[in-house]
Amino acid sequence: MQQKLHIKVGDTVKVISGEAKGQEGKILSIDRKKLRAIVEGVNLVKKHAKPSAADPQGGIVEKEAGLHISNLMVVSKGVASRTGRREDANGKLVRYSKKSGEEIK
Repeated sequence: MQQKLHIKVGDTVKVISGEAKGQEGKILSIDRKKLRAIVEGVNLVKKHAKPSAADPQGGIVEKEAGLHISNLMVVSKGVASRTGRREDANGKLVRYSKKSGEEIK
């Protein structure tokens, strides 16, 4: 069974440690096996690309690299917060911000 994570694709997150500390972005993808996430515009690295049909020039390309999910915190209403799970009125589990107590979409 896959591990439950505190983040989902599409969430806005803040980096809480490492070289990119303080930066915010949207989650593009998550690797559940390695517990890493790719965040839009954060942790950019330079990669050497061979010329191809799509990119005939090739060269050096900047792209996002993965960050460990323990270094990410969900941003809700402009404030980074830990998340919890609780049942809503319909008996369905929803994520909520521990700081404000509000439900996260």
